[in-house]
Amino acid sequence: MKITIITPAPAHSRKGNRVTALRWSRLLRQLGHRVAIRQEYRGEGCDVLVALHARRSFTAIEHFRRLYPDRPLVLALTGTDLYDEIHRDQTARQALALASRLIVLQPLGIQELPVRFRGKARVIYQSVAFRLSAVGRKPKADRRQPFQVCVLGHLRPVKDPFRTAEAVRLLPHSSRIQVVHVGAALDAAMADRVRVESSVNSHYRWLGDLPRWKTLRVLASSRLLVLTSLMEGGANVLSEAIAARVPVLCSRIAGSVGILGDDYPGYFSVGDTRALAALLERAENDAQFYRSLKKSCDKLRPLVQPARERESWRRLLGEFRDQKSEVRG
Repeated sequence: MKITIITPAPAHSRKGNRVTALRWSRLLRQLGHRVAIRQEYRGEGCDVLVALHARRSFTAIEHFRRLYPDRPLVLALTGTDLYDEIHRDQTARQALALASRLIVLQPLGIQELPVRFRGKARVIYQSVAFRLSAVGRKPKADRRQPFQVCVLGHLRPVKDPFRTAEAVRLLPHSSRIQVVHVGAALDAAMADRVRVESSVNSHYRWLGDLPRWKTLRVLASSRLLVLTSLMEGGANVLSEAIAARVPVLCSRIAGSVGILGDDYPGYFSVGDTRALAALLERAENDAQFYRSLKKSCDKLRPLVQPARERESWRRLLGEFRDQKSEVRG
């Protein structure tokens, strides 16, 4: 089939929507389909339209549905879709109605949908093609070396980007934790604040925006990933950490609980700086706790295998072929 993917993230962007679009295009080509990625839809013919983000891709969704009322339209829902905009924005809700299928990135996302739309929702976990040999050696536990913790994400309010920096200020002077933060400051105020934080906080260093291969190298060389987001649909970086065998400390939000499980031992409440500081200190000093984090993440590695995500797409597109067969019959 000829498939067009619409993403609001521009070419060369390292935002999650663009990363997802590029990965899906690769997997779909492996299944034998022809795939084009566009930021806007201009009426070109295709057999299936895949749109990321209900509100921001609504113009493309409406245009495609008007031109091709009977062709499949797949809408992939982001964190801001699921946990914000579909509950208050009319165009986002209309996009749900226009879509043939809805993709959520973890199973708890289905519960956020209006009941009438849940039957057309499918879960597709995000995968990572990750070879540790390509990004460097795993760090060994050594109390003489810094305990590197990484934060990977652009500096946006929804990511609560300074929570980890604030938490490490509460650690004992003897702590070996060193936080490295990779991500672009998306406005001048964020840039000013992160530069000041990096200069005065001895436990925190901002690396700015990096190419993906360098970002993965930072991840692979870290003992922990910290994800402090206020909302996520199912974070790419969470899949990357699982694939890299790097344990996670994570704000307890539905988008992450849907991947890690309700009983994961590394959660803290959203915005709770002291709780995060306590978890960081425990991960550094309590070997049994650290092993429990690692064991829990290792069990999840099958979820993030590319073959699983490719098979999920094969099944989803197969539903459209089956529908055509039923109509012809």
